[in-house]
Amino acid sequence: MMSTSDTQAPRALARAGGPRLANFLARYGTVLAAVAIFIAFSLASRRFVSAANLGNILVQISVLMVVSSGLTIAVASGEFDLSVGEVSGLSGVLAAGMMVWAKLPVALAILVPVACGTVIGLVNGFLVTRLRIPSLIATLAMGPIALGANYAYDGGDSIYATFPDSFYYIATGRLFGAIPVPIVIALAVVAVFYVLLNRTRTGRAIVATGANIQAARLSGIAVDRCRVLALVLSAFGAAMGGIMLTARLGTGQPGAGEPYLLDSLTAVFLGMTAFKPGRATVQGTLVGVVIIGMLDNGLNLLGAPFYLQNEVRGVVMIAAVSLAVLRGEIRFF
Repeated sequence: MMSTSDTQAPRALARAGGPRLANFLARYGTVLAAVAIFIAFSLASRRFVSAANLGNILVQISVLMVVSSGLTIAVASGEFDLSVGEVSGLSGVLAAGMMVWAKLPVALAILVPVACGTVIGLVNGFLVTRLRIPSLIATLAMGPIALGANYAYDGGDSIYATFPDSFYYIATGRLFGAIPVPIVIALAVVAVFYVLLNRTRTGRAIVATGANIQAARLSGIAVDRCRVLALVLSAFGAAMGGIMLTARLGTGQPGAGEPYLLDSLTAVFLGMTAFKPGRATVQGTLVGVVIIGMLDNGLNLLGAPFYLQNEVRGVVMIAAVSLAVLRGEIRFF
């Protein structure tokens, strides 16, 4: 016969295994969902798993990757930046205008919108830290201001012109003749933001500020400086994304960046359910971006109507946020 100790051991192991499984699913459930989506579209369409299509997905999500990575820094600091879409559009139009109208070299034409985005980030930081306006409101108001500046600059018209080949290289070039340049740029930005957030004292201070601003302040962290820096980096990512988008489209379009707000928020919230649940992480956001890219591409291959993509994005965002809120990983109040 089995002794009491013999029967208790398996039960104890079972009880211990339950929390381990739950913890594993909490940390890697989003990654498993990405794998499941990949498998589902692979079975539904042979073209989905072709090397050409997978490379196309990476190129398509490169702009979103850059914009979302910057937004991740803001969310990690406890702030929201709802102006990233309009800032992307403004920087893209400015880059086009600097080359076509101002006849500036490509390097300067890129530097001007990046500087403009940085200034917008500084203004957002001033509104949040000095005037004590919640970032949700401050950046929501900054969006129309950036859009208005955009229309004032180009009169509401797209800028159609032939740009220098060196500018198109941002979108169509290949490093070593094989690796698409947009992927290289996006991964470089992701790597820099990842190191900043996870391997530097400044990054740890930003994360601590977002986790508990009062505790961070009491521990000697300059929380206002961290919040300003986070909003500046968010605007910087949006500006870089806008420049990449203009290089891809070949035109400066005033409203081209607006869809990236919802997509980047969805990616960040999806990322907050992975790896370190409840925290905005660059690696988590990267998983969220890949999921969005696979959904868009897979639905296109299956011939789904274009409006279905927007509906799917909305459903995915609601599902991700709802799951995180129900599990206590994200709190908004």
